[in-house]
Amino acid sequence: MSNPLHLPDLTIKGFRGIDQLTIPRLGRVTLLAGKNGVGKTTVLEAVHVFAARGRFSALSDLLSSRGEVHVGSDDNGDGTSELDALALFHRRVSEDTTILIGREYLPEQLRIEMTSLAKVRSTLLNLADPVPGLSVSFRGKTQVRWFIPSGGLNEFSRSLRLPDNDEPEPRLTCEYLGPDVLREGELARFWDKVALTDAEQRAVSSLQLVAGSTVTGVALVGDGRPNGGGRRTVVRLTGYDRPVPLKSLGDGAVRLFGIALAIANSRGGILLIDEAENGIHHTVQYDLWKMILQTAQSNDVQVLATTHSWDCVRGFAYAAAEFEDGEGMLVRLDRDDRGLRAVEYSKEGLRTAAEQGIEVR
Repeated sequence: MSNPLHLPDLTIKGFRGIDQLTIPRLGRVTLLAGKNGVGKTTVLEAVHVFAARGRFSALSDLLSSRGEVHVGSDDNGDGTSELDALALFHRRVSEDTTILIGREYLPEQLRIEMTSLAKVRSTLLNLADPVPGLSVSFRGKTQVRWFIPSGGLNEFSRSLRLPDNDEPEPRLTCEYLGPDVLREGELARFWDKVALTDAEQRAVSSLQLVAGSTVTGVALVGDGRPNGGGRRTVVRLTGYDRPVPLKSLGDGAVRLFGIALAIANSRGGILLIDEAENGIHHTVQYDLWKMILQTAQSNDVQVLATTHSWDCVRGFAYAAAEFEDGEGMLVRLDRDDRGLRAVEYSKEGLRTAAEQGIEVR
């Protein structure tokens, strides 16, 4: 019997481009389909923030990756840059906006909102103006990060600890695969955690979906510098005297290998895959999803992936039809005058759509 899912359902309010979205049911593996720009990637970003329990490092990484910073200069004319925290909020409307991410069950929702030092502890500092901050709450614990401007308050702010600054809840294991092919350093990080385990053979088997049975082994070679620097992935092929670089098999092989490793590294947690079909030939989509469904179940991983490819949806439909109810779910995101909404496809409806070529992207 499968372990309970971390997110059997999902609610997002006020986060980036999403005003409000409820997905009543998620599966062990959920594929989000929809047009470009509808908000599929934003859903994955929201889940990533939820898994990190709203830690400021995760929020900072998100803002930095999107280039959402204020660039200016201080009193000395030196360049400065500050993360644009309001970019986390829907339409950046006002500091009264609140972000909610998590389950429909309120206590399991992560809450993010703007606040100010004047509101919380106005007597601690003699300030002419309120100091803005970001408040993150989950399961009754609150963290606050102040945006102290450059100057005399900087050093003090780093040591400031208010009574409502609790230790955050432990984060969920969560890996995020973007639409691009993984770099060698990322492959090395994943590989080091599965080498000489059963997951290693499953990763090798994923390559055989692309290259056939000619792939007989995988290794990482190089100087072993931290974070995978200087290392590269090589494979042994039948009929070749020397190993060849994994990249010589094409982007599809690297993508499949990375997904297999990421599932093994996400054991007991969540794996997010953006544009899952990238680099993978349409004839391999069914095998890709069969592999993901099988390994997600055996590794107790919940997978959320996005696509705008019909071949990917069709391959997912046929693979999901072979598993028990609730293992594979397809959800289409639609945006209209009423906002963003989720349309769930039953297993029967999904199979019918695949067989008859009914558009569900």
